[in-house]
Amino acid sequence: MTLTMTFDERYRAISARDTRFDGQFVTAVSSTGIYCRPSCPARTPKPANVTFYPTSAAAHEAGYRACKRCLPEAAPGSPDWNLRGDAAARAMRLIGDGVVDREGVPGLARRLGYSPRHLNRMLVAELGAGPLALSRANRAHTARMLLVGTDLPVADAAFSAGFASLRQFNDTVREVFGMTPTELRAKRRTGSAPVCETVPGTIDLVLPYRPPIDLDGLFDWMAARALPGVEEAGSRSFERHLRLDGGPAWFRLRHDGTRLHLRARLARLGDLAPLVARSRRLFDLDADPAAVDAALAAHPELAPLVARVPGIRVPGAVDPHEMLIRAMVGQQITVVAARTALTALADALGERTAEGGILFPTMTAIAEHGAEVLRGPAARIRAITGAAAALASGELTLSVGDDAEAQRAALLAMPGIGPWTADYVRMRVIGDPDVFLPGDVAARAGGAAAGLPADPAPLALWAGRTAPWRSYLTAHLWRNAPAKRPTTKKKIEEKKP
Repeated sequence: MTLTMTFDERYRAISARDTRFDGQFVTAVSSTGIYCRPSCPARTPKPANVTFYPTSAAAHEAGYRACKRCLPEAAPGSPDWNLRGDAAARAMRLIGDGVVDREGVPGLARRLGYSPRHLNRMLVAELGAGPLALSRANRAHTARMLLVGTDLPVADAAFSAGFASLRQFNDTVREVFGMTPTELRAKRRTGSAPVCETVPGTIDLVLPYRPPIDLDGLFDWMAARALPGVEEAGSRSFERHLRLDGGPAWFRLRHDGTRLHLRARLARLGDLAPLVARSRRLFDLDADPAAVDAALAAHPELAPLVARVPGIRVPGAVDPHEMLIRAMVGQQITVVAARTALTALADALGERTAEGGILFPTMTAIAEHGAEVLRGPAARIRAITGAAAALASGELTLSVGDDAEAQRAALLAMPGIGPWTADYVRMRVIGDPDVFLPGDVAARAGGAAAGLPADPAPLALWAGRTAPWRSYLTAHLWRNAPAKRPTTKKKIEEKKP
């Protein structure tokens, strides 16, 4: 975990210009007044001139500006915010989702259960910057992506990045990057913009990630679960309609063999930063595949799996509420049957967009009319509509910033939700990298094929050896399940009356 690295370990990483650590910390150099990513090609500074910071916001607050050569803001995000389950990590996930922009620091503090003053003190102590500075750094990162990677007008780039005014935008870009927005755009590398063909009304970006990455597995996963009208997936692309704070939105993730492109249409430009954050979580783009692969491959039983699928990812979710409903509908039935049921639900209760797409139904619509559409045991239908009602009323909360154990306890307290569903939701909503599903039939089949115990209890005990990467172990076991068995989940779920 990078936050536990010593100064000497970090210094060795920057001396080797190790790209694996890009985005996991920044290097501030007192003799130049700038901060860099670990792989910056510039001459390695003297140790006496170096200070390491966990976030770019902390370097900003200490008076440093971003390096114009290595562009540290263009690095993938840190995996530490998923590895860590503390309040600071939860705050970083919520800030990335735009909570400070929408609800201010009081809203962020309320979600985390602290006073704004205590939250500020805690984040400054942990991360070197308070919530406003961290949010500003997030907006600056989005602004840089738009200025360097698109031909979007500067004013549109400002509001797409979440800035309230052009003056605030200009001041922040000048302070962080030492350039005006126009100068930053002029510095983009030859041939880097636009990064893909521009279509009127759309925004096109490239999303960075740490290689290797199993994009084939991600696209296959999405294709098996795509709901017609809501989503569409192919071997190299995935697209969907979703509801954001500013209104309906659409996005497509497409891999061209080298880069992962995001194309988006938004009702409100300010929704771009949260959409980027959700897209990154959906494809687990901030993961550290080198650390995951090394840890799992150290076990002889898993080494062939890692060699066959390097850089495996754990799919996330773009909407926590939707994820819970999808998980509950899919309990104890095949992926194909779950897709059929969810397609009927979306078709009957989802809102149509102007482009002809479908938005997944609101929790209110499912609570009020889900029983008219859903099929199966009455108790199961009551559980699904009851969960939707609890989410709609606020009785049950579910977000990327939840405490993992508190979220699990809240879900288990709901009728019809057992350990498999609670843990599966935690894996996909929070991005917890250390979740194992011993009752999952496909995981058990994949484990048995790899020479691991086939029964849940001994399999769970063996999986403990791979902490804190048990979610990635689960993903490998799903992939390793024999073809004659379900390739995904026909689940064993504990149910409540």
